[in-house]
Amino acid sequence: PAAPVDEQTRLIQRGRIVYQTNCTACHASDPKRTGSVGPEVAGASLELLRSRVLTKEYPAGYAPKRKTQVMPALPHLEKDIPALQAFLGAAQHS
Repeated sequence: PAAPVDEQTRLIQRGRIVYQTNCTACHASDPKRTGSVGPEVAGASLELLRSRVLTKEYPAGYAPKRKTQVMPALPHLEKDIPALQAFLGAAQHS
């Protein structure tokens, strides 16, 4: 039988699916690389993801990697932001 998967691994796996489904059209499939429209996002903080994904805004004091306003708000991803952050955090260290 397969070994049980811990919660962090589940979160990262879910985040990978969320990223591949919603982000790779603009960001690279490898979040450590620059995409066709969006910058690299590996290691993005929970604060940045919540702000940018839900409201299209940047957190106070954050210096954007690009000055574009192309990214739409994706409020339907609200419940998946912790998983997305777990995946992007793991990607930074892989």
